[in-house]
Amino acid sequence: MSGYYEGEIKKLGFGLMRLPRKGLFIDIEQTKKMVDLFMEAGFTYYDTAHIYPGSEDAAKKVLVDRYPRDSFLLATKLYAAMAPTRKAARQQFYTSLERTGAGYFDYYLLHTLMHSNVKRYDRFELWDFVKELKDEGKIRHYGFSFHDGPELLEELLNEHPDVDFVQLQINYADWENPSVTSRANYEIARKYGKKIVIMEPVKGGVLANPPKEVRALFEESAPGKSPASWAIRFAASLDGVLTVLSGMSDIPQMEDNISYMKDFRPLSEEEYKVIAKAEEILGRSHTIPCTSCGYCKAGCPKQIPIPEIFAAMNKRLSSGRIDEAKAAYESAVDGKGRASDCIHCKKCEAACPQHLPVTKHLEECKTAMEADQ
Repeated sequence: MSGYYEGEIKKLGFGLMRLPRKGLFIDIEQTKKMVDLFMEAGFTYYDTAHIYPGSEDAAKKVLVDRYPRDSFLLATKLYAAMAPTRKAARQQFYTSLERTGAGYFDYYLLHTLMHSNVKRYDRFELWDFVKELKDEGKIRHYGFSFHDGPELLEELLNEHPDVDFVQLQINYADWENPSVTSRANYEIARKYGKKIVIMEPVKGGVLANPPKEVRALFEESAPGKSPASWAIRFAASLDGVLTVLSGMSDIPQMEDNISYMKDFRPLSEEEYKVIAKAEEILGRSHTIPCTSCGYCKAGCPKQIPIPEIFAAMNKRLSSGRIDEAKAAYESAVDGKGRASDCIHCKKCEAACPQHLPVTKHLEECKTAMEADQ
């Protein structure tokens, strides 16, 4: 077996979910350049998943085949909600190993645990499975990514005390959000002494392009610093954080993140006050808090591009750009299902990590975007 990376884990991880694309395919050449920039700056943590289309194959081409195995850390995930049987769920690990060619995984996660799917992980005995993999040296650390409330998180950590880490959705906009419970989940993880990997620090890109009032606030406080820098530094400033994942989609995003995370400096007391003002402004926002993860689309019988529809709607809700919103909507639904095609089966809501009332929002989108048709 190849050697292990044993160096420092810096506070920025490369999330391989939203890689740049050329048409339908991942742009491998641009991603290689991004990986090179990331490695040259001393960062080492990469996060993919069995369910991310093309991501594990890309990880092999841009990372595993090009760098010594002991020079980076690779994490991937098993998503039981998409597996019809125990055998199929367990096969995801071996498929991931084959796709990446990594030999082993440094971090391995049971993916997107919440009330709607947690029993399946029990039924398929996947907790025992990952422990076996760890004993066999096929994974080094095991944990789970989580999208539910503190009661379930505490229950899981009580039942599985040997979990090495947890992956939580944490960003300043959701820190006090009662539907996401970022702060409460963080505090439970720390209560049990678990290291934390943070996902969605910029909320699927929403906090990289916040409302004008928030952008003006940040620019006044730190001219030239991107809105994303505030979001990622907020997450990285928390105690017990192993790393913060950023799903970077192009070279400029990579360069921006490296610029303030290479020599990471935690937020100051004054900067926390600025963040508090931004939270207050965002709390008055009426946009749909979708992170564009795409899990809702997998089971949709009408093939409705839900995240893209919500992104179009948010153009209207955030700044009243009605014509631009309608154009974005028509582009999103071209050749696919429309908001009005929703049959309210609610498969999307069962899959949504944000627990959004997806069908209700689709009705709103239908009214706003299809009213003149």
